[in-house]
Order: sequence, then structure tokens, then C-alpha cells
Amino acid sequence: MKPAPFKYFRPESLDEALALLAKHGDEAKVLAGGQSLIPAMNFRLAQPAILIDINRLSALSFIEEKRGQMHIGALTRHSMVERHPLVAQKAPLLAETMPNIAHVQIRNRGTFGGSIAHADPAAELPAAMTVRGARICLRSTRGERWVDAPQFFVGLLTTAMEPDELLTEVAFDELPKKTGWCFVEVARRHGDYALLGVAATVRLGMMGKVKDARICFVSAGETPALATNAQDALNGQAPSAELAKAAAQIAAAQDIDPPSDIHASARFRRHLATKLTERALNTAFARARGETR
Repeated sequence: MKPAPFKYFRPESLDEALALLAKHGDEAKVLAGGQSLIPAMNFRLAQPAILIDINRLSALSFIEEKRGQMHIGALTRHSMVERHPLVAQKAPLLAETMPNIAHVQIRNRGTFGGSIAHADPAAELPAAMTVRGARICLRSTRGERWVDAPQFFVGLLTTAMEPDELLTEVAFDELPKKTGWCFVEVARRHGDYALLGVAATVRLGMMGKVKDARICFVSAGETPALATNAQDALNGQAPSAELAKAAAQIAAAQDIDPPSDIHASARFRRHLATKLTERALNTAFARARGETR
């Protein structure tokens, strides 16, 4: 199949791109990596009248550390994030997440901001950024605003971004000391979308008890699903295998409303949520204590 007719623009600057978005709004789609948009256009699931190609905006490709925060530009390729030493050192949860995204060829073209803006609940980055408390920068000719990840993802393939806005960068805190992490998922084949995935971080306090726990699911609803009840059950408790098991059961029973589809039933996804959350928490506990996992 071929896409429906469209007008193509390739701006040379961010200001030019924002001006095009301001002019065309709902009629326009932004082309970055194109790993989701182009197939949708070829199948005519998406039929934008205007295509704005931002690949010449090299200023949007960067990985930087600023005052205890990681900043990643929207046009940064997945492969660059996957291999960057600063990500491995300061953002190990993200480093562990990246190899689960599709295949090498897709990671070579797909972009960090594009995956987040697409807001597919079966994608890994929205969940990883939600559990890390990321803030998302949106730019337009009207100015700049930052949106917290839980408020950015509002529905299936739907975000808080306005039609004239462009996602330009994502920022999140570096992992504090005594914080463990884990990303784990189950897919039919490596590179497929996950049947279910879990991103988790656990920070221990001075007495060795859980001070801050965060759990977020992939493919468990229409948005990245934070396990708020399970998090509450963990906080203030001494980490143990029994605690991980109990929190996992709470998460699967109370915190998610997984869909049934041709790939997996809701019941099976709850089963995966229980097992994967337990595994993720035990790994995060061990890493928070300084053990190698």
C-alpha cells in the first residue's frame, strides 16, 4: 500500500518547524524516525495532509547531564541512548530498557521523543519514563512548557500535546544512591511488542527499609499504568522475597486493567504482571543493597 497524498516540508530550524505546526495544526504530522508513522501512512491508518520532517534539526539530538538531571533530545536515536556511557552510568533503568525496543534496525532510526510522543501503551519508553518521573518539554510559537509524564499520557495513542506543539526534550533525575532498578518483559519473540512488561525502581532509606518504590506496566491498559497500591504497600517495609510477592499480587489485582486481544487474555496478562513484578522487585531490592544482579 501507498500513503494518501500529502505536502512535504523539511524545515532547517526549530523556529521554522514550529511556524509550520502553528500554521497547519491538526492537518500536520511530524516525521522523526518514522518507524510508527510511515507504516500507519502506508496502510492509510494515518492520512496527514502535511508532513513536517524534522530530521535536519540536529540540535534536538543530544544526551546531557545538567545539575543532577539527565536531558535527552527528542531526535536522539534509540541506538545512541542504548550505547551512551552516560546513560549506563546515570540512568541504568533506561540502559536496561533500550535493548527491548524492537530490533537493531529500528533502534538505528527510531527516536527517543518519537516513541514517547506516539504514546503506545505497548511501548517500553513511556513506562520507563513514567516510573522515573520524567518531565517532557513541549515547544510552540507560543512558548515552552513542561509536563510530568503521568499527565502527558492521557489515553491510547493520546497525549497532552497540543496540535501546534513539538516535543523537544525529556528530563529526569539521576537515580539516587541506594536505589535499585529493573526492567523486564515477556514477548512472543524478541523484538515484538511486550505481552506485558514492568519497570521498577526501589530506593532504600537509612534503616534499610523501602523509602520510595515505583512500578509501571507496559501493555496493561491504555496508558503506562503506575501501580500505586503496590507502591504504597512497599513503602516503609523491609525488602524481602515475601514483600515482593505480596506487592506483586496487589499490583496485578488492584492496579491494572489489562486488555484481552489475539495475543493474550487479560487473565494471562495479570498472571504475567504477578510474576514479572515479583522478579523486578527482587532484582531492584538486590541492586539497592549493592548486590550484583
